[in-house]
Amino acid sequence: MSLDAKIPKGPLAEKWSTHKFNLKLVNPANKRKYDVIVVGTGLAGASAAASLAELGYNVKAYCFQDSPRRAHSIAAQGGINAAKNYRNDGDSVYRLFYDTIKGGDYRAREGNVYRLAEVSVNIIDQCVAQGVPFAREYGGLLDNRSFGGAQVSRTFYARGQTGQQLLLGAYSALNRQIHAGKVKMYTRTEMLDVVVVDGKAQGIVTRNLERGNIETHTGHAVLLATGGYGNVFYLSTNAMGCNVTAAWRAHKRGAFFANPCYTQIHPTCIPVTGDHQSKLTLMSESLRNDGRVWAPKTVELAQRLRKGELKVTDLKEEDRDYFLERKYPSFGNLVPRDVASRNGKEMVDEGRGVGATGIAVYLDFADAIARLGEDAVRAKYGNLFDMYYQITDENPYKVPMRIYPAVHYTMGGLWVDYNLMTNVPGLYCLGEANFSDHGANRLGASALMQGLADGYFVIPYTLGDYLATIGPKPIDANHPAFAQTKKDVEERIQKLLALRGTKTVDEYHRELGHIMWEYCGMARNEEGLKKAKGMIQSLRADFWKNAIVLGENEEVNMSLEKAGRIADFLELGELMVDDALMRKESCGGHFRIESQTPEGEALRDDDNFAFVAAWEYKGDNQPEVLNKEILEFENVHLTQRSYK
Repeated sequence: MSLDAKIPKGPLAEKWSTHKFNLKLVNPANKRKYDVIVVGTGLAGASAAASLAELGYNVKAYCFQDSPRRAHSIAAQGGINAAKNYRNDGDSVYRLFYDTIKGGDYRAREGNVYRLAEVSVNIIDQCVAQGVPFAREYGGLLDNRSFGGAQVSRTFYARGQTGQQLLLGAYSALNRQIHAGKVKMYTRTEMLDVVVVDGKAQGIVTRNLERGNIETHTGHAVLLATGGYGNVFYLSTNAMGCNVTAAWRAHKRGAFFANPCYTQIHPTCIPVTGDHQSKLTLMSESLRNDGRVWAPKTVELAQRLRKGELKVTDLKEEDRDYFLERKYPSFGNLVPRDVASRNGKEMVDEGRGVGATGIAVYLDFADAIARLGEDAVRAKYGNLFDMYYQITDENPYKVPMRIYPAVHYTMGGLWVDYNLMTNVPGLYCLGEANFSDHGANRLGASALMQGLADGYFVIPYTLGDYLATIGPKPIDANHPAFAQTKKDVEERIQKLLALRGTKTVDEYHRELGHIMWEYCGMARNEEGLKKAKGMIQSLRADFWKNAIVLGENEEVNMSLEKAGRIADFLELGELMVDDALMRKESCGGHFRIESQTPEGEALRDDDNFAFVAAWEYKGDNQPEVLNKEILEFENVHLTQRSYK
């Protein structure tokens, strides 16, 4: 099937302006005749719901947490990119566009990425107006710091809690509309299916997580802003509740799932300490501004450190390998995440890892403290240092942090066109839940940028174009599709509740995570991926025979909630493996061992794989069909990515 991304014609810098003018409009009096469903209330969902309600639409917003403030967007620490060029260091909209295209290893659309860079400057103004307390310089201008993949300082931040402060801004805008009666908020409510009527999305089916009520909700359009699927790996930096269910159920109703194998491994996480863990903790990439990443120069020194025969502070400068600075002198410790992660893994694979497990490298602030003073470092990163101390009982002001890569962000997601609509009319997808703007690797501080760009500045324009086309006629809640979709959900719940085996759903989740990390993690090869596919199929079959799900539907039942989400992960995991098997190249976070340069860098195959892989669901236990959206590059030259 040919996929039309609906990228506007004309010069790159004029595409969005031209497109906005050509979009159909809904007049103010008619806006109140439309109902819009927004699923997810993180940065993308909250900003979209608030903006659409402000325009006059009737919005129904849903989240499975007890408050929109619980959204995982709060966990973003380091900052948000914008091409303001306050530092006067050579930044521009085009440079942000170029850095993002290059950082994504040339696997994103030019049109989408340029729009993202273009509206980034508006995001900062919007958030400042909402009262977001960005850090400021002495003269009063907003401060900036650097992030990986860029040689300019364009990242705006609020200490190490930028995501939380931005979410509070969006949350306040959302609350304003809830108070005004334009947003009806459904908390502790999980979306379990999309209702498709005559080929168009016209509603959702939900379960109330406190009482178990299965309900249908109508809307002229459905917007999914439900985040990423990194928890398919079990251990990740994501909150425990993060899941793929909303996007996956939409996929099974016809929405294409794009580039599922593109997973970002973040280089600066607190290392795994054992099987007792249920999640991992991220140390912000902003720390790489002043922290220096290193490993012992020899295996012998690393062994002595692990045994406690040497203290890290006793190691001489000449015995330390600042490997990122050595290999990438132009970018140093600020190389993109995929590059830093692979190099950290390389040190451990060589036997030069540190810590009790040997699965870590150092992130050292001794030079920064000597240069700036401890107070200055504390002012920049104090809450991050405190978090590290609370978790590890080690003082990072005195000894280097230990870090190792972990699953963080997913660049894949539902396929959307330039208007953020999936291939199912009326079904939109925003933020991390879609695939659109990051290619094969997300540059740091771009997740917050994309979520707010989609919610505040893109969907308010593009949604109106679709609504004007279908007209404000009320949605028929009595259409047979609503009853049938509700029945499908109820039958699935009963099937899960009938499981009375001997293994908990958490055990299955952990086993799936081990398979995914081992064979579809930082490095993949054909033999391992084929093995993983068989293992996942066997694990899924065993799940439906031997899992145990206790309790009933008509109550708070976390066992049931988890079971539904893990069943979806078991299906998604196989598609991720299929996608990685198909893509016989390395690009960004997708690293095929068979496809690398002599220096060990990712080696793309632009002749055969310069496309978006959009997978089409064909039924349970049936192979999915690959649809391709060919990527066209008119403004950047495809080259081997280099940060040397």
